[in-house]
Amino acid sequence: MNAAQIAAEVAPRLLAWFVEHGRRDLPWQRNLTPYRVWVSEIMLQQTQVATVIPYFERFVERFPDVAALAAAPIDEVLHLWSGLGYYARARNLHEAAGTVVHEFGGRFPDTIEAVQRLPGVGRSTAGAILALSRRERHPILDGNVRRVLARCFAVEGWPGERAVDARLWELSDACTPELDPDSYTQAVMDLGATVCTRSKPACDRCPLAEICLARAQGLQARLPTPRPAIRGRRVERTFMLMAVSTDGSVLLARRPASGVWGGLWSLPEFKDTDSATAWATERLGAGGPVLEALPSIRHSFTHFDLDILPLRLRVERPADAVAEEGYVWYNTRAPAKLGLAAPVAALIEAHVAGQRGD
Repeated sequence: MNAAQIAAEVAPRLLAWFVEHGRRDLPWQRNLTPYRVWVSEIMLQQTQVATVIPYFERFVERFPDVAALAAAPIDEVLHLWSGLGYYARARNLHEAAGTVVHEFGGRFPDTIEAVQRLPGVGRSTAGAILALSRRERHPILDGNVRRVLARCFAVEGWPGERAVDARLWELSDACTPELDPDSYTQAVMDLGATVCTRSKPACDRCPLAEICLARAQGLQARLPTPRPAIRGRRVERTFMLMAVSTDGSVLLARRPASGVWGGLWSLPEFKDTDSATAWATERLGAGGPVLEALPSIRHSFTHFDLDILPLRLRVERPADAVAEEGYVWYNTRAPAKLGLAAPVAALIEAHVAGQRGD
């Protein structure tokens, strides 16, 4: 079979499979609206469905529509996103909600071009939102779909390369049907997530097995072609100062909007103990402070590992200590709704548990 013949077979096989095996009761599929699908698609970027479900349910309970999201403070948005990772998604979602309210009167945009202009929304995400919520025909190419198409059509080369990406988009367009584009879109994503998985694909259960070129050629294990290896995974380290006042509050510093944990609240960071000591002396009025070294934590990101060396300092908190913008005393007894970096939340929880004697 050539590529055109295979493409003609993909949708009928997937739609028949979807009737029996597809996922049709996910939270965002109930009370279906563009807003709910949009939130789910942003959360699902680089994150599995099982992880997303509880975050999605909490998020839309607090922000049931785009107006509620646009009106919320960013700290509350990040608070509900804490632990889901890739925090730029939350900031973009919040910014895009403002755009929808102010430029589109609170109604989600109608055209693929307008949707793509929203912060954090690319071609594939825009296509998925409109296909799933409005039954419009738009090809998509998320990670699961790339894997299905790369295997079914035996497309060699890393999908991050421009030529390979363009070829996969052509195939996605060729496979997407005019009828039932919503069911097809969900079906192809479901197939990649549950059957045509990254490792050990269940070819014996796949509706595309008879037409899959990778299966015919024994290439399932090496397609899609992985990203070229980067020699050596780098390890960075940072010292975090946990300044704890006599009332139990912990000093937090806001992270820059871009970069690691962008926009979240973290502990003040330093290159070494001497720098932390000098800063505490100057900014907290801690004369000759004694920093208590706590057990280190390794936190893994996509491309590197971060070794966190926490230093605890107990201080009397004067009213004007670190009074400038970008710092806050976080009351652990009545926590505010702030977005906390995951390891920082863990450090604070461990400290509070230790104080209780847990």
